[in-house]
Amino acid sequence: MRILTVGFDEEYVKHLEMELDKYFICIVDNAKDMYDATNFTDFRHYELVVIVDEGVKFSLERYVNEVKKKKSETKIIILTNNYRQQAGFFALGVDDVIYQHTEHADLVAARVLANMRHLFGTKVDVGKLVIDIANKKIEYDEKIVSLNGKTFDILAYLALRKQRVFSKDEIINALWEEPEYVSDNTVEVAINQIRKRLKQILGFQVIHTVRRRGYKFSY
Repeated sequence: MRILTVGFDEEYVKHLEMELDKYFICIVDNAKDMYDATNFTDFRHYELVVIVDEGVKFSLERYVNEVKKKKSETKIIILTNNYRQQAGFFALGVDDVIYQHTEHADLVAARVLANMRHLFGTKVDVGKLVIDIANKKIEYDEKIVSLNGKTFDILAYLALRKQRVFSKDEIINALWEEPEYVSDNTVEVAINQIRKRLKQILGFQVIHTVRRRGYKFSY
């Protein structure tokens, strides 16, 4: 999961990232302001954007429209200390407004989890296959399956969003710190490693290729 924060100081972002790591694998980028945020969203895919209210409605409205146009599934959360602005933010198309808790990273992380619960969890349990995200452990019929690093992250990412198709570009953006320097071949190699290892244990494939679109998890 890749998150963009806008308007936070670096120390706060580090604290927020530590809180979010308790729930799921994530990468957090931090933009200084709306202008900087546009540069990030022009080149990277985000599933969540968290913005500190700057009090400039026009730039916020334009930015929300741009983000939703690029990827309608992207969630946007606004943090504000002005309760009068809450209804206006929802009218702009944001998904949630957090009021008076801007200094508490743990509460913000909890709200993020609540908003993204439909996509994320700490464990995937399908029949005999259990993927424990928090402990980075995979079991099938009580046998341990060894997958580490990005191979585990890719499997977990797809499994938590089962039946959805993801391109190589989306996978790279979600799981690598600097996606611009990662090639499509890196994903292909990792997917092949996952398939080979899981077929040895399960006897069948759980990651399927959808021609010209990408990969999906299907058990």
